[in-house]
Amino acid sequence: MVLKAEKVYKTIKNRIILNDVSLELNGGKVYAFMGENGSGKTMLFRALSGLMNIDSGLISFNGKVLHKDFNVIPSLGIMLENAGLFPDKTGYDNLLYLSKLRNLIGKEEITESLLRVGLNPNDKRLYKKYSLGMKQRLIIAQAIMERPDVLMLDEPTNSLDTKGIELFRNIILEEKNRGAMVLIASHIKEDINILADEVYLISSGTITKMEGTRY
Repeated sequence: MVLKAEKVYKTIKNRIILNDVSLELNGGKVYAFMGENGSGKTMLFRALSGLMNIDSGLISFNGKVLHKDFNVIPSLGIMLENAGLFPDKTGYDNLLYLSKLRNLIGKEEITESLLRVGLNPNDKRLYKKYSLGMKQRLIIAQAIMERPDVLMLDEPTNSLDTKGIELFRNIILEEKNRGAMVLIASHIKEDINILADEVYLISSGTITKMEGTRY
């Protein structure tokens, strides 16, 4: 499983968002992307997943070209900033609704994903009543529930308490061990030190691979 970006450029309102980005990423590894707010981390994930068109360059997955052979990476789990879930549904019902979009999983997998992130599948509280940490756990659950080949997680430990962070780290290592390709955008050095096989620094849309994974 290989995800490649070759000389990718993207500008928005005359501002360079992605600048000559080239990457080759493989399954069974965790890739961390570090950078200040506005450096291009979220836009990189949008481009690599297919949720955003690029101006030039090429993105391919397993030899097939994005926006030519398919529009969004198949078997993708993604969490981005400002993820929208239904405020008047329970956590379980949110995932049940989302699962019907592709009909790949059933109630058993939804229950399992909620338990993995430390949420109660039988909790009748509505999403709008969740704490910030519970909302973050649910967003992680929707990303992992279909056991995707590719996971893209933008600042996944934001709002999580110590127990939530520990659960998250265990989940990522489990996903890696089953062969998933995991991309994490984070500024938390401890997460990167524990999880990442390769680390990239993003600055003004330019990506540089960093030597070593301890910061």
